[in-house]
Amino acid sequence: MGSRNCCRMLFLTLFFAGIFLSGSVAMAIEEAMYKVLEKGKNFELRQYEPHVVAETIVEGNFSEVGNEGFRRLFGYISGKNRSRRSISMTAPVSQEAESERIPMTAPVNQEVEGNKWRITFLMPSGYALETLPAPIDPRVSLREVPGRLMAAIKYSGTWSRERYEAKKALLEKAIRKRGLKPVGEPIFARYNAPFTPWLLRRNEVVIPVDMPK
Repeated sequence: MGSRNCCRMLFLTLFFAGIFLSGSVAMAIEEAMYKVLEKGKNFELRQYEPHVVAETIVEGNFSEVGNEGFRRLFGYISGKNRSRRSISMTAPVSQEAESERIPMTAPVNQEVEGNKWRITFLMPSGYALETLPAPIDPRVSLREVPGRLMAAIKYSGTWSRERYEAKKALLEKAIRKRGLKPVGEPIFARYNAPFTPWLLRRNEVVIPVDMPK
């Protein structure tokens, strides 16, 4: 009986710790900027602002590539980069190379790229492409993404491919119903850290679209 109570207490402790940690992280993380144009069942139509991403291409299956891509990109924002910082003195203006830590953002995006997967981190809005430090890892690159129209569906739960495919099918049905035209690959967006309990995770499938003409 005592052992059972201990297990129950351990579960509750871990559960509420997960709630606290996931909530704290969510409040501190900058998210992609967009305006909701339409909202319905299993559907949101959003206009996204232009932004910059760090990205990497990973080969492998659906469930593994996200973790590998996350490690590479987290390494970049954690200091595996070359910062070019201009320091104004009396004269002249000198430059020094150093690493720079970049704040974490959300979501982490995953989309198919041929027979591989493109994993991206949104860069904080305070940076432009020319002010971001250069990646040290040659597998990581930086890219500007223009503003675009996106259809989205939100869901919680696991990061399994089966759940992703089911939600993608619902979103594609909603897109067809509204006469919208997909103009890019579906994107799997994850907003939480891997340690977040599955029932508290915020996930999305997002698809670039065009309005009917």
